[in-house]
Amino acid sequence: MVTLDESVVVVTGAASGIGRASATAFADAGAAVVAVDVNEEGARATAAAAEDAGGEAIGVYGDVTDRESVATAVERAVEEYGTIDVLHNNAGIFDDVRTLEETDEALWDSVVDTNLKGMFLVTKEALAFLREGDGEGVVVNTASVAGKVGGTAGVSYTASKHGVVGFTKQLSHEYGPAIRANAVCPGLIETALTEEMLTETPEMVREIVEGTPAGRTGQPEEVAATVVFLASDGASFVHGTAVDVDGGSLVD
Repeated sequence: MVTLDESVVVVTGAASGIGRASATAFADAGAAVVAVDVNEEGARATAAAAEDAGGEAIGVYGDVTDRESVATAVERAVEEYGTIDVLHNNAGIFDDVRTLEETDEALWDSVVDTNLKGMFLVTKEALAFLREGDGEGVVVNTASVAGKVGGTAGVSYTASKHGVVGFTKQLSHEYGPAIRANAVCPGLIETALTEEMLTETPEMVREIVEGTPAGRTGQPEEVAATVVFLASDGASFVHGTAVDVDGGSLVD
């Protein structure tokens, strides 16, 4: 069993989907969890679910695109639990599979600011605490299969998630072994983020599923299990990689 007893974990984008599943899984593994989201009510609901799973947790408002908001959220986490041992950068938005021609500057900025700049801001703010612990700090970033290949999403989402993979590799290079950084690359997971795609483009979804060895879509809990493993001592020799959690969709 994976354990993270006495660890303090911050999860962004924690109000639903992969973020909520990860927060709950971290709590089940014994961690104290700080659930951060621009949806404060959702963050608090996630904290309640994490407590139900047996851990300590608080829900905190945080807009990852705003530096002052990020600083306040990190400060709140440290005030409550003293430090930050693990950071799961999960906050992200989708782009409705918009092509370059269909993508205006406002959409581009919104997607890149949330998915990539937000990760930069949160990690930078938490960096000192991740480095100060007795053990190694851990960062797990939510990328996507769209961070490795084209053709699975729109141009802004694909660009931002490629950036997440690069950001993860550079973190590992710059701060290992004091900080161990990895990413997860989910495939098509049933979340609020993908709900519109799942319901309004059934033919596209069917093609994706048929081309996936697992033969189905994924669940947030399946991604969360990998996130928690990467944060644990069981992954102590895993550095700077991006792990596919995609049912095999990227198998050559």
